[in-house]
Amino acid sequence: MEKLQLGKTGPAVSAIGLGCMGMSGMYGPADRQESIATIHAALDAGITLLDTGDFYGMGHNEMLLGEALKGVARDSYQVSVKFGALRDPAGAWVGYDARPAAMKNFLANSLTRLGLDHIDVYRPARLDAQVPIEDTIGAIADMVKAGYVRHIGLSEVGAATIRRAAAVHPIADLQIEYSLISRGIEDEILPVLRELGIAVTAYGVLSRGLISGHYDKNAVGKTDFRAHSPRFQPGNVERNLTLVEALRGVAVARGVSVAQVAIAWVAAQGRDIVPLVGARRRDRLAESLGALDLVLSPADLAAIERAVPRDAAVGDRYAAPQMLQLDSEKR
Repeated sequence: MEKLQLGKTGPAVSAIGLGCMGMSGMYGPADRQESIATIHAALDAGITLLDTGDFYGMGHNEMLLGEALKGVARDSYQVSVKFGALRDPAGAWVGYDARPAAMKNFLANSLTRLGLDHIDVYRPARLDAQVPIEDTIGAIADMVKAGYVRHIGLSEVGAATIRRAAAVHPIADLQIEYSLISRGIEDEILPVLRELGIAVTAYGVLSRGLISGHYDKNAVGKTDFRAHSPRFQPGNVERNLTLVEALRGVAVARGVSVAQVAIAWVAAQGRDIVPLVGARRRDRLAESLGALDLVLSPADLAAIERAVPRDAAVGDRYAAPQMLQLDSEKR
C-alpha cells in the first residue's frame, strides 16, 4: 500500500482510507461481524487510515471500531474522529457544539469507547456558528500538548475558516465531500488548502453509492440517509443514474468497474487527496482497493469528464436545512 503525507504536518497514511460510518446504521442495518471482518481485511490490505465520528450510531461506531482494533499494533493505523454533532435518543440531529469544554467531554468519551490513549486526527464535524473557530482549535491544541490528540483536522468548512484555523495551529487535513458529482471544493477551497499545505480526506467519493454502479433505489429503507437526500429523490435519481451509465461505458472500455473509475478519478486529482471509501462488506472493499491499480491516462480523464461533466448532477448534497449548516457551501 502506497503511503501519502497528510498535509505538511500530518502523519503518513495509506493512499486510501476506510470510512466506517455505514457500519452503524446510516444506510440501513449493517452486519456487525461482517463490519469487523471488513475492518480487519482493510488493515490486512495495508489501509491505515480509519475514519469515524462519535455521533455515528450515538457511539456505536466507535465501540465497533474499538472492538475490531483490540490486539492490533497501535502504530500500524491512524484513527480520525469527528465530534460536535448532537443527537437525541431517537437519533434526530439537534445541532452542533464545538465549545472547548464540550470538546474535552466528547474526546474523553471517544477515547473510552475506542479503547485508545490518543486519537491521531481529531476534528469538529461542522463549524459551530456560536463558537469562534479559534476557540475550538485552540482547545484541541491543548489536547495535542497533553498527548490525547496527535493532529488537528477540519471538516466541511470554507476557505476563510480554514485560514483562521491554520493561524492557530497546524492543520493536517480537511475532510470534505469530493467526487465526480461533488466538485465544489475546486473553486476556492482546494487552492487555499494547497497554499497552506493542508491535505484533503475525501468522503462521498461514490456519492453514497449513487455512482458506484451498484445503486438500487428499491433497496433504500426509511432509516437510510438516502431516503431524504435530494439527489436520491424521484425525478432526480433517475437523471443522476444516466450519468452513471455514461460512466459505465468508460469503465467497460478499461475492463474495470464503475466504482473503481470513480475512486481512481478522485485519487488522480492530486497526491494531497486521500479518498475514503465507505465499504462495509469485504467484497465492496476488495472492489474499492482495485482502484489503486487503475492508472488513468489523459484520454481516460477526458472521457470521464465527458461522461460526467462538472455540475451535471441534479440535487444538492444534503437536504436544505443541512446545507445551511455547511460553512463549506457559503459564498
